[in-house]
Parts: sequence; structure tokens; C-alpha cells
Amino acid sequence: MYEDFQIGPDYLIWTGDGETLRIEAWGRNSIRVRSTRNDAFNPHEWALLPKDKVIEANHRTMTYRNAGEEAAADSCHTSFDQDRGEAELTNGSITVKACSSHHHVGSAGYEVFGCELSFWNDQGRCLMRETPEGGSLMLKARQYEPIAGGSYSLEASFVSVPDEHLYGMGEYQQDNLDIKGCTFELAHRNSQASVPFVVSSAGYGFLWHNPAVGRATFGKNRTEWEARSSDQIDYWITAGDTFAQIESQYADATGHAPVMPEWGLGFWQSKLRYWNQDQVVKVARGFKDRGIPLDLLVVDFFHWPHMGDYRFEDEFWPDPAAMIEELDKLGIKLMVSVWPQVSIASENFVEMKKRNYLTSTESGLNLDMMFEEPSVNYDATNPGARDFVWNLCKENYWDKGVRAFWLDEAEPEYGVYDFRNYRYSLGSDLNVGNIYPQLYNKGFYDGQAAEGAEGEIVNLTRCAWAGSQRYGSLVWSGDVGSTFDDMRSQITCAIHMGMAGIPWFTTDMGGFHDGIVDTGGFRELLSRWCAFSCFLPVMRNHGDRSLHSVDGKESVTTADGQHRSPSGADNEPWSYGLQVEEVFRKFIKVREAMRPYTRSLFHEAHKLGLPLVRGLFFEFPEDTRAADISDEYMFGPDLLVAPVVEAGAEVREVWLPGDENLRWLDLHTGEEFHGGQAVQVRTPIDVIPVFARNGKDHGLQGLI
Repeated sequence: MYEDFQIGPDYLIWTGDGETLRIEAWGRNSIRVRSTRNDAFNPHEWALLPKDKVIEANHRTMTYRNAGEEAAADSCHTSFDQDRGEAELTNGSITVKACSSHHHVGSAGYEVFGCELSFWNDQGRCLMRETPEGGSLMLKARQYEPIAGGSYSLEASFVSVPDEHLYGMGEYQQDNLDIKGCTFELAHRNSQASVPFVVSSAGYGFLWHNPAVGRATFGKNRTEWEARSSDQIDYWITAGDTFAQIESQYADATGHAPVMPEWGLGFWQSKLRYWNQDQVVKVARGFKDRGIPLDLLVVDFFHWPHMGDYRFEDEFWPDPAAMIEELDKLGIKLMVSVWPQVSIASENFVEMKKRNYLTSTESGLNLDMMFEEPSVNYDATNPGARDFVWNLCKENYWDKGVRAFWLDEAEPEYGVYDFRNYRYSLGSDLNVGNIYPQLYNKGFYDGQAAEGAEGEIVNLTRCAWAGSQRYGSLVWSGDVGSTFDDMRSQITCAIHMGMAGIPWFTTDMGGFHDGIVDTGGFRELLSRWCAFSCFLPVMRNHGDRSLHSVDGKESVTTADGQHRSPSGADNEPWSYGLQVEEVFRKFIKVREAMRPYTRSLFHEAHKLGLPLVRGLFFEFPEDTRAADISDEYMFGPDLLVAPVVEAGAEVREVWLPGDENLRWLDLHTGEEFHGGQAVQVRTPIDVIPVFARNGKDHGLQGLI
């Protein structure tokens, strides 16, 4: 007799028509589903932690939430109705119902087998279900389209909840908050970080646990996840009563962000680029002489002779250890930029190519980028390559006192984003490419941790994937433009990255491209962006600046006349005139006063997986208007922030969520308002509307 399922205490296995389907409990209130047409599942966990580690994390999180009380284990059980061919697996508050079927199809002339899944919460509400066969339509919710050579183009489709609101998916340069109705490329680009975790107002979170390049579509009638080249369907779904619960369970399953060190809470200064040792020391002293607090200073790219040398160029940096020692005495940390590109002229190129530590192309020249010089990306999916690069950086940076790295180009960036043409040790770019930034960060995190730096690891990175948060990844939004439209998009980027499980986020203050120092329009934008950055996880000034009146770039050559990458115009707070400097001073002072509150938010992110930047919906799910307000947010539970995102704006409207019983305190004027209304707020150049929930101003009233 045909047995519909193999059943264990926390799993179900179904087979039929060449497919093996495994459904199992994977963490609190959570289910993992895998499907393959191969003889075994892919052994890589990608983002999810091993099941036993997830259970341990669940226990720690629940114990912390219960203030020391013993956390109760979730009940997990399976059941099977042979007559109906239906099996159920319940894990805490989520139940998956698996309905097996087999019947003769006249048009085909033989028996076919299928298994349809649906997911339910403990109140009996269907969270989502696979697309049904549809009778004569003969649809397949798990679709495998063969690709010549072995892999498949995969699709998993679900009947969606029509009136749900969706958030997450990482960083895409758009200002839609509710992403229901949107479609997303599952691939990384400069200023695009695809993190395939989405959270629904219907009470679930869904992780597409597949690093293949593909697409996600959140239609009104159907949700579809596609992988252009893969060998198995793999996803994870969790149920929760609140957004906070869902985020915590996701962090338990994929890893919590580490502790943010104290030097991550203040102001960070950068430009394109400080190109010699004297400049760095001069700028550091400039902050101290002017009494402007500074936590971290950045040495950006091309401080090396060639990409892939992973060291300071001696001519311009004669004694890095002495420079870092002086910065330490001033209380300033130094961060250095590292790129994954290795120039064909690098002193390490031949050895890395011989050891297969570089990526390769499927056809044509084996080159990835031509910026400044021809180069190839190092293969961060290769553990040996990760160790090789870290050991160079340890010798040439860490051992000289550098304690933070800027892991730029982390997508990695290509001269042409032809994902079909690149290959890593783990497989083709189409098949595994989205894992790259996670493993790039892992290589440095593991190296720093081995040096005893746990609790002090923060690495700035331009991209992330699911699980990146556990490797101390501070994601910034890439090389965005210097416009108010770009600034507005960074609000939704910050919210969606937090909902996708990446709580550490920042931007280039003022945008990266085309910031012209000596124009009033850019100075206005920079002032508004400075105020906005004050209320992000990390407040950081950076950009490629130029001057309107001249070329605006500082050319750099070696003593013997060789070209080096140029530097941009000055980008320090005092570079823009007194008015802009005063705006910087004001909001750096606010940032300093906010340290205890910001520290508490990072603690929540570490312990509970909660984002620091939260859409209004996160704290006010009952407020229907809050579901899709994209130009305001909560910084933690207490501060509502409404950045000015229009040029020349003297007034902006702010929606105050909640009801008449909720009080909102305007931290600039001291006025109080009740929730559930829109108010008009005056916005001179040094004012950003910030409201404290029920008067919890955290000492900021009168400073903003």
C-alpha cells in the first residue's frame, strides 16, 4: 500500500513523481520546508542556523523577555489521517497541513501524485497556502523547469492574503513602504541589497532560503518566488502575534547582531578620500580643536598601491601605527577600506589565481572591473580565500592598530551585472551569488573574533544577505545620488532593512554622487540629511564632493609621477560655511545626548533582534493610516522622526499615530498633541520634526 508520509516527532516527509518534500519544525513557532528532485538535499544551511542552535537561541530570547523566568519549550507534534491523506505538523503557534493526493489523469494516461501545503496560526487563521492545482489548470505550486546541464529554474507560488501589508526584503531604491503589489529582483547591485525575508501584517514572516539570483512578486492574488538556477526549494515561515515577536524568532533562526561598541554610537567622519597620513591627523586634530565630538575617522579606498595588495602605500603612509596611536590618544577609532577586487598588477594576484582564490568567468576575459585598473574579485565563498585575505589584513592593518574595516563593493560590484558569466567555488553566480556579502563579512568577523575582539566588531559594508547581521555588518545604502528624492528613499531603505532582520543601517550623509560643496542647494540638502542621520543607527558623513567653480578633485601622484586615484573636495563640517557647521554641531550634540537611549536600542537589537528604525506600523499596528506612511518612522519605541525631504520646505505635515489617549511632545517647541491627527510643523533649516511618545524625551527637549 502506498504510504503518503514518513512521520517523525518534528518532521514530515512526502515523496512522489520524482520529488522529495521535507517539512520540519525549525525554531519557535516556525517551520522549514525543503523540496528537491535530487537524491539528497543541499547540505548548506546558507542563512539558517542548525536546528539545535535555533532552539538554544529561542530559549535565551524567551528567558530574556521573561526577565529571568524559565522559558517554556514549545509543543511540537505530528498527526496523520490515512483515509484523507492529510498530515499535520504543529510547532507552537504554527501548523502546517499537508494534503497528499494521487489520481489518474486521463489526458496523460497515468497516475500522478501531489502534496499541497497550507500554514495556520493557533487561532485557526490561514496565514498562507500554496497555489492549488486548480482542477483542469493542473498548476504546480512547486515548479521545476530543467536547465541544460543539471540545475532547475524554480518557482514556489502561494495564494496571498489580499489585504495584508508587507515589509522587508532589504534595500531597494524606492519609497514604497507597503510592498504588497511590488516585484523585486533577487540580486545585489551597488545600492541594492536583496535580503529575502518579508513580514506580513497577517501574522507571519517568510524567508526564501535560497541564495540564487531570481525574483519575488507580491501580487494581490499570488505571491511568487523564483530562482533562475537552483537545485532545491527551501523556505522558512514563522508565526507571531506582533512584528516584534516575528523579528525575534527570525533573529533566533538566523543569528542576532552582536553588541554595538560605544564608539558606534557617536559621529563618524569620512570623505573621498583622505589620501595621506598627515591629512588624517590634521582632520582629527581639527575636530578636537573645534570641540566637535568624533568617534571614528575613515581612510577610504586606494590608500593601497594596487587593489588586492591589502596594505597602506608606504610613500603616503610612512608610519600607520604611529598615526593610529595618535588617534587613539584623541579618542578616535580608525576604519580602513577594503575592496574584494584584486588588480592583475597586485603583488598577490598570481598566488591567489594559482590557488583558485579568485572568481572566474564562464566565457571571455576573466576580468570583473576596470575601475582605475583591471581587476578580479576574490572568492569570498572559498574558506581558504577568506583566510588568505584576512591574514594579509591582520598583518598590514590589525597588527598596526586598525580595529574596524569598511568592506566596500560587497555585492560584489561588476563592470557589467551579467550574473550568468561569473562563478564561485560554491557554484555559479546565478546559483549562489547572493550569499557573497554574507561570507565576505564572515571572513573578517571570524578573523577579528579569533583575535579576541568579540563585543567590539563593527564592519561597514555595502551589501548584505540573510544572516549577515550575525557578523557585525553595518550596512550602508551604497552610492546613492545627492538629491532630496534619494534622501527620501533612504527612509524606506532603513525601515525595510530593519524588517529584513538587518538592524544596523546607515547612509552617506548628503548622498554619494554629485554633491557640489559651494552651492546653496547642496548645503540645504546636506543640512537636512545631517538631521536625518542623527536618528539612524549610525550617524556618518561621507560622499564624493566637488566644487562648482573648478574641477573640484584633488589629483594625486607618486613622487615619480605615477597616477593615483584622486580625492574629492573637503567634506568636514566646517567645509561648508558657518550655517552648515552649526547644523552639524547641533545634531552631533543631540547624538551625544542620545547615547543612553541609542545604547538601549542596540541592546534590544542584540538581545531581541528588533530594528532601531521602525515604520509607524511596527509600534501602531491598529492605526490603518500608519501602514503606508513612508516619510516618517520611529527611532526605537519612543521617538517619532519626520525628516524634511523637500527642497525649500518651511513647513511639513506630520501624522501622529495612535488615539486621543496618546500624547506626543514636540521636542523643538515643547507643544503637546494627542495621537490620531496630522499637524503642521515649522521646519527652519536647523529643525527636524521629532516627537516624544508620552513625553519620553530622553533628555532631548530643548536640544532639537
